[in-house]
Amino acid sequence: MADEQKQQLFKEAMGNYPTGVTVVTTLDSNGKPVGLTVNSFASVSLDPLLILWSIDHKAATMPAFMENDTFAVHILAGNQKDICLTFATKGVDRFSTCKWNLSSDHHLPIIDGAFAVLQCRTVQTVEAGDHTILIGEVNTIQIDAEKDPMLYHRRHFASIPAAFYASK
Repeated sequence: MADEQKQQLFKEAMGNYPTGVTVVTTLDSNGKPVGLTVNSFASVSLDPLLILWSIDHKAATMPAFMENDTFAVHILAGNQKDICLTFATKGVDRFSTCKWNLSSDHHLPIIDGAFAVLQCRTVQTVEAGDHTILIGEVNTIQIDAEKDPMLYHRRHFASIPAAFYASK
């Protein structure tokens, strides 16, 4: 099987795997907020609390994440599709389209309205093909239990209300 064909099949398989949707943010060396939409997010460890995500080597924001040893992972709420799409778009001022502030504890850009925000410190990076995997230790956790997290499946966004599970 040719590499191009395998890549296309891989994209199709992964596009049919439901994921949560996150936006990861940090500050660049000039103190300017940067961020991007990420679906390569996973829990790694409970002791210590570790998560991981990966960034494409071609991403314009990569230098900022390599220079700054802290970042915030926003697990988006079901009503934040516009934020997901904006932070996935190249060449736009992403932070001008949403409400955000700097956290007082870790001085990170925090986007308003997320289901959850994890403020992390990078503890390890791993080169993996055309991406770098960042492993972060979670220092601060905020959850808005009134919201439902966003899901992505087959190029569609959705959320499953908590009430759905309560009725089971």
